[in-house]
Amino acid sequence: MPESSSAAPVPNTPSAGAPAVFRERLWPNVWIWIISAGISAAGILVFAPISLATGYIAAVVLFIIIAVLLVVSTPTIMVTGETLTVGRATIERRFVGAVEAFSGKEATAQRGTQLNGLAYLCIRGWIDPVVRIEITDPSDRTPYWLTSSRRPAELTAALSAK
Repeated sequence: MPESSSAAPVPNTPSAGAPAVFRERLWPNVWIWIISAGISAAGILVFAPISLATGYIAAVVLFIIIAVLLVVSTPTIMVTGETLTVGRATIERRFVGAVEAFSGKEATAQRGTQLNGLAYLCIRGWIDPVVRIEITDPSDRTPYWLTSSRRPAELTAALSAK
């Protein structure tokens, strides 16, 4: 993450009470929850030799821990009239340049072979489309932010409308 003050981490709240023009939480898909339940169920196998009841308790506790971690780590994308917040990073909208959405093979290329090592990333493997947001702040070495979005057209429109 860049060291410039324009991308300093701040809470995911609109700045100065400004209303959000766009807001999206990057929640895990259903299959992530199913995998979490399956991993939790492995707790039964580990503790079954001790006691079946202990195994079930371990599975429930493990699922609760995984669920809390998934919920707490779910990032938010928020656009207000003055700022853009993606995950823990916030930047003033005046430093946002060109915005472009990608999906399918183009999104895979943006996350892989075409990725700049200095880019700020907020991507989730369970969300295919990504949005590339150019950063024009001269004191920020970050060329762009790349974020996953289930609503890339809406995010692009919200950032393009100044």
